[in-house]
Amino acid sequence: MFIYWIVFGGLMVLSLIVSQTLHSRFDKYSKEPLRSGMTGKEVAEKMLLDKNILDVKVVAIKGHLTDHYNPKDQTLNLSESVYSGCSIAAAAVAAHECGHAIQHAISYKWLKMRSILVPVVQFGVNWSQWILLAGLILLAVAGKLGFYVLIAGIILFALTTIFAFVTLPVEYNASVRAIKWLDSSGITSGVETEHANDALKWAARTYVVAALSSLATLLYYIMIALSGRNRN
Repeated sequence: MFIYWIVFGGLMVLSLIVSQTLHSRFDKYSKEPLRSGMTGKEVAEKMLLDKNILDVKVVAIKGHLTDHYNPKDQTLNLSESVYSGCSIAAAAVAAHECGHAIQHAISYKWLKMRSILVPVVQFGVNWSQWILLAGLILLAVAGKLGFYVLIAGIILFALTTIFAFVTLPVEYNASVRAIKWLDSSGITSGVETEHANDALKWAARTYVVAALSSLATLLYYIMIALSGRNRN
């Protein structure tokens, strides 16, 4: 257990570093004007048009770094600073979200897998912690019953861990598509492309840390379950 706490503590520190660096880089690149003068909305619309995706609508939403593509209603939702921003960061984020729209259009296998997992994971997120808590309590007072309840919670939590790892290729692939198009289309060049790539890399690293943290927590619960079974 001691080793787990060392690993978990290290992941917490890593998460903080990645999060702070991400916000620092985005703040920096949000102040660097895009040479072409295009807004995030214009970048997104051009990329969608270039990729012959004509049924996706680009809309503005509130919040900071709340940008996302919604496959259900086929909307590209850009935060206000990205939607109307004319910066390297705005172009990078807009192109990245277009990357997800492209994945949806071509039925990218990892995106399809993540979409299949969504309803199950939503159930797991809502109930796994309660079932795990019940399992931990019962493990102390009811032995085998607590073990089986804990295993049920672990299975549900495992699904969220799998989802976190399936998300990684989805995010990295969207970023690769974004940078490749930004450079080939001339929207960015040279240092602009490097900075756009840097911003998206740090954004992707938040998903890596989240996946590793989820895995560490899953292993922790598995160790508790095995320890409890051995005692009983």
